[in-house]
Amino acid sequence: MGIRAQGGSLAPGRVVGDGRYRLLAQFGVDERAAAHLWRARDGQLKRDVALTLLVGDPADAEAARLARRTLERAAHASKFGHGGVARVLDVLSLGSGVTSSEGLLGVVVAEWTKGSDLVDLVAQRPVAPAAAARMVQALAEAVDHAHQNGLVLGLDHPQRLRLTPDGALKLAFPGPLPEATLRDDVKALGAVLYLLLTGRWALPGGPAAIPAAPHAPTGRVIPPRSLVPTVPVELSSLAVRTIEDGGHGGIRTSAAILRVLDQVAEAEERTQLIKAVGEEEAVAESDGTVWTTKKPVKDVARRKKLAFGVTVLVVATVVILAWGGMMLINLFQGESKSSGPKINVAASSSQVAPPPGEQQPPAQKPPAPTVGAAVKPSAVAVYNPGSKGDSPGKARNATDGDSVTSWKTDQYDEQFPVLKDGVGLVVTFKDPINLSQVKIDAANAGSKVEIRSADKKNPKLDETKVVGSGDLAAGESTIALQQPQQGQYFIIWITRLGEDDKGKLVTELKELTFLPAG
Repeated sequence: MGIRAQGGSLAPGRVVGDGRYRLLAQFGVDERAAAHLWRARDGQLKRDVALTLLVGDPADAEAARLARRTLERAAHASKFGHGGVARVLDVLSLGSGVTSSEGLLGVVVAEWTKGSDLVDLVAQRPVAPAAAARMVQALAEAVDHAHQNGLVLGLDHPQRLRLTPDGALKLAFPGPLPEATLRDDVKALGAVLYLLLTGRWALPGGPAAIPAAPHAPTGRVIPPRSLVPTVPVELSSLAVRTIEDGGHGGIRTSAAILRVLDQVAEAEERTQLIKAVGEEEAVAESDGTVWTTKKPVKDVARRKKLAFGVTVLVVATVVILAWGGMMLINLFQGESKSSGPKINVAASSSQVAPPPGEQQPPAQKPPAPTVGAAVKPSAVAVYNPGSKGDSPGKARNATDGDSVTSWKTDQYDEQFPVLKDGVGLVVTFKDPINLSQVKIDAANAGSKVEIRSADKKNPKLDETKVVGSGDLAAGESTIALQQPQQGQYFIIWITRLGEDDKGKLVTELKELTFLPAG
């Protein structure tokens, strides 16, 4: 997306700022200020930096005046320090680091912010309400701190923001517009919240890559909840009340936004926690089977077995209490110790102490569970609900019996579940098996996986059941199921990505081995 400017084209490889900064990649354009946002390499200090290039004709007096105002504000902001704003390292102006032949009116140099584009984040799907509230909350704290120091940040353009690896929003390309006000920063917080919840931008001058927010015939912006029904009423109202200028009940300060965001985020997190607990609530059988309340298993034989086990337990308990009562009676009556039966309290309720002189047999350990020969799936495919990609053509490499070949996820800039809940492989067996263990040969460490059972090949995630989980090391890891699980469809669901030798977030699986109960 290069642009023509006096003195040449702004394109990767070009050097600006007295030959110091080599352009690497463009990350956006703020058309309102003719500001082009680039990642560049500082040739002197050997580090990446963020450049805000103010493009224009030096002979245009008005454009030069506006650029000088932006540079002055950026220079003032260089004294401001906050985790939500990239630190301004230098400000270059005409005659001071920038020549008229470059076609530039000025350059703001800031530290490079690792992470991902906000535009890329919302392009896949809206962010969960609680996560959106927390992300905007961190940005609002930076705005509040800046406003207390009389500074305008100028974050009312989504391409100026980036999402850090720890899930926080950060102003990566500082350089406020010449006429930007404190109110513009506050409205920007509402617009960013709206964007996270809906994937749409609600202020003028947004990038072409993001659709504009719809407006009612009255001119008012349509609330986020009308576009995404799962958005809480309070969060939807906060976004609209922050963006709009007129009317009563508007929110005009970052401090007010922080108060509301904190309340809404906590309430939403409590709601999600209660929902998650309700969905995962389970009652354990005496043999270890987990019965979920979400999908009760109608197994008459197992229920009879459970009832029989409970009956035996009750009878054994009554016997123990009866013997205990007899012992107490004998004690108070002064009877000798030999007049009552002896009870071995260390033994189970079904065992009785041996007669005097006989040796107690050693306790028998329960036999270790056995597994049978590995069963090869008849089919394997990428399980990626709501998304595409992650090398679907190489899924078969994970079960081909050859550890040289492999399947791996796409490389991600953010850890799950920031961008998506997870990804995995679904395997199908020709006939149902009684699965006991899954051995996973991984090329890199750090991944977390769940073994899920399913009733069909392409289920929704909430239609599957977790039957085992574990962490993967580099090499072979064995995940034992909570108990053998009968089924024909199983999913290896990755909930946390590992890291490769270059520090990229990715999970690579070389071979999957499925072992039934012996």
